[in-house]
Amino acid sequence: MNDWVRVCATSELLPGESAVAWDGDTPILVVNLDGEFYAVEDKCTHEDFELSAGAIDGGQVECTLHGARFDLRTGEALCPPAYSPVPRFPVKLEGGAVWTRDDR
Repeated sequence: MNDWVRVCATSELLPGESAVAWDGDTPILVVNLDGEFYAVEDKCTHEDFELSAGAIDGGQVECTLHGARFDLRTGEALCPPAYSPVPRFPVKLEGGAVWTRDDR
């Protein structure tokens, strides 16, 4: 298994905010949704474009390139042009920090 990557202090990621961490070559978007933390690959499955550039609303992130939306809790693609889900990653809170890793 890969080692955990520190994203930021928990106090730096307030509800509705996001941050991007890198696990090797993998960018990971971490989002605080009302105190629950979720992580998905920061790459739209329709085209290789960072999801972190898009708006986060109601547990969804929208890719600014073509408007595909993904559920941040499940990774599910919610509308075209994306049909494949984004990979999800584990998140843990430990030592006052948010951690994630690419566990594929």
